[in-house]
Amino acid sequence: MNVFDWLSNMEAPSVRRFDVVEVKFKGGRKEYYRNPHQLELTTGDFVVVEMQTGFHIGCVSLQGELVRLQMLKKSVQYNDELKVIHRTANQKDLEKHEQAIARDLPTMYRTREIIKELKLNMKLSDVEFQSDNTKATFYYSSDERVDFRELIKLLASEFKIRVEMRQISLRQEAGRLGGIGSCGRELCCSTWLTDFKNITTSAARYQNLSLNPSKLSGQCGRLKCCLNYELETYMDALRDIPQVEKPLETQKGRATLQKTDIFRRIMWFGYSTESTWYPLPIARVQQIIELNKQGVIPESFDVLEPIGERKEAQKGTSLNSDLEKLDKKFSNRVDVKKKKKKKKKPAEASAAAPPPAAPAAKAPERPRRNPPADRTKSQP
Repeated sequence: MNVFDWLSNMEAPSVRRFDVVEVKFKGGRKEYYRNPHQLELTTGDFVVVEMQTGFHIGCVSLQGELVRLQMLKKSVQYNDELKVIHRTANQKDLEKHEQAIARDLPTMYRTREIIKELKLNMKLSDVEFQSDNTKATFYYSSDERVDFRELIKLLASEFKIRVEMRQISLRQEAGRLGGIGSCGRELCCSTWLTDFKNITTSAARYQNLSLNPSKLSGQCGRLKCCLNYELETYMDALRDIPQVEKPLETQKGRATLQKTDIFRRIMWFGYSTESTWYPLPIARVQQIIELNKQGVIPESFDVLEPIGERKEAQKGTSLNSDLEKLDKKFSNRVDVKKKKKKKKKPAEASAAAPPPAAPAAKAPERPRRNPPADRTKSQP
């Protein structure tokens, strides 16, 4: 939910700065407020903003021309109905804000006890107190309509506040609570995703995923939002893939579709009497389908094979080239190990034999004297 203001140091010349500021609150909620007092604000400053009842403290997340673009994107109109920013928060305001935040968890636990006593079919996920401690918003989720009039009376009398009940979806609830997904990263809904689009099981079918609810559902209990991320890519790749509605007829038998690789554009077919799968390019599959429609039954898949596989043979590539490389790699390692073992065998034999006797130690030689100085003179 964080943003980067890449226009913060770029001021438009002779143009008044856009006086609407984006303010962020607890749970990633963002709202827009006017800055009529022309306060000098920077990203990360805490400001006191106007609310329907009292005031609240939020953090400045964006300002300038980027706010105008965000308002256009979210269809927020710029008029006098936008609430205003009173001032920047001082130390006393921040202390009061921290006291309000400290009341969130105890109030949520106590409210859950009251819900159990009233036997209401609802799940309370979060509580947000206003900074002036005059109002609290209770976020809950439920699959049916809930009559919480008695609950509001009990909460108002016990906590001495104005109560607002706000129903949220299960995806929004997961975004407020946060967590780690099956991918090992933080949940998309709690970090950057703000628009929740409709997700159907057809997205998993197009991507050839197993329709296992435990693998396709996220922490919210609904289908994972990431199923839509690559769906358009798969849809584009599936446009040229032929739909095989019935088995292909060959003289060898009827071949049924076993697997489709849409990116490599290869389809695997297999006979019921064999366990081998035959890879066929898309053009070859279309050709066989046309022959079957005309009543022509080819002998086997090899009849049409030279068109596509001769080129691959010339290039020296195969469908399982990666696996072949791995087999060669490990086979070379095994050969090297065998050679090392063969080299070690004679060394082991010599080690088993008794070592030869060590030669007798020689007596240390005496140091030689310096030659006489008159060695060069002739002797009489």
